Amino acid sequence: MLFEEERQQKIADYVQSKERASVQELAQLFGVSESTVRRDLKILEEANQLRRTHGGAVALLSDNSEPSFVEKEDRYRAQKEAIAKEAAALIQEGDTLVLDSGTTTYYLAKQLKAFKQLTVVTNSVMVAQELAAQKGIDLVLTGGTLRHETLAMVGPLTEKALESVFVDKAFVAINGIDPAIGLTTPNMLEASAKKCIYRCAKQVILLADHSKFGRVSFAKVADLSDIDHCITDDGISDSALKVLEEAGIEVSVAGSGGARP
Repeated sequence: MLFEEERQQKIADYVQSKERASVQELAQLFGVSESTVRRDLKILEEANQLRRTHGGAVALLSDNSEPSFVEKEDRYRAQKEAIAKEAAALIQEGDTLVLDSGTTTYYLAKQLKAFKQLTVVTNSVMVAQELAAQKGIDLVLTGGTLRHETLAMVGPLTEKALESVFVDKAFVAINGIDPAIGLTTPNMLEASAKKCIYRCAKQVILLADHSKFGRVSFAKVADLSDIDHCITDDGISDSALKVLEEAGIEVSVAGSGGARP
């Protein structure tokens, strides 16, 4: 029979390798009661080894890989389009906006074509390309150094441009969201640019599909407390929703009735 600490380590290893496991599955695997497994999962979550969910646990995934923009564009496309539509409903004619680089903000750019008067600041080549022909949109490009992987402009020129503006709303994207660590992305230069975006808006709105929750990347961007509003999709877990709401963030779930109190 395993000692308690040994069992907990094996549970953590199992969840990490499988990415998720149910309480019932773990109880059968390790020959203990479900109440013991729940206690073990609570201890492991407090030690930042995994994240508990309703009925089980998921791995705290390290996500330092950097897929290209094209590779990411079609991942969870329906969810990203729903999030973008929800985000567009928050925008009013005449608003000044910053659109961060990312595939979900790119889908939001497509929604902006319905507006007659906006000012949009962006460091995203794809967002700029999408809005370039829209005469009713005053498009401000930050300049900077192009990151080919994400088609984002980064570096001192980008940051200087972002530091010189202040807008109504910033729509931001992220690679990983963790309640203890915060918001992270794989690249330090992109993290630095994103930090500037968070500081230049009255309201910061995070666009994040459910796959971003429970992931941690290399470079920290912000704490959860730096977000005013998060728009996600209905694949989000109850535990992730609870974390956002307890952080005082207004949450909208695309396709599920909008803002939650």
